[in-house]
Amino acid sequence: MDADRLIGAVRHALAHSRAAEEIVVEAWQAQALAQAVGSHLAVNGPAELRSEARGLSEAGGRACGALLCPGASGARAVQLSGVRDPRGVLLDLGGLLGEVGIALVGVACAADEETLYWQCIEAIDAADESSDRVRGLLSRLAERERSQSGSAAEPMV
Repeated sequence: MDADRLIGAVRHALAHSRAAEEIVVEAWQAQALAQAVGSHLAVNGPAELRSEARGLSEAGGRACGALLCPGASGARAVQLSGVRDPRGVLLDLGGLLGEVGIALVGVACAADEETLYWQCIEAIDAADESSDRVRGLLSRLAERERSQSGSAAEPMV
């Protein structure tokens, strides 16, 4: 399944999650997707993005490890088959990670258990780190596009 569809599926599930456990599971799903997209771009993406993409994959993996998700039946991200538009996917993934952070703030504020509260705080930090990695990838991609358009505009000698 293409990354765009997977992001849409996680976004839809997060929007329809009501219970704290459901929101935490979807936060985990989003981080698993960040890990998968990062891994895919590290292997198949432009050379200029590979180092940053590995960083995204590692950040997503650490975040998945930090979130305890007994309700998660499996990561949707294992269905990732491709990233057709890296820029569009990264923009959407960044938006999804922002939505995850906001949803987790709500769960943390309403948490009756200290364990859930701190789990949410760690997950918010992890979503923020993954978002930073996505922004770094978008910046690298913009640099790459500028350099390609600049070299195309220069006359051949």
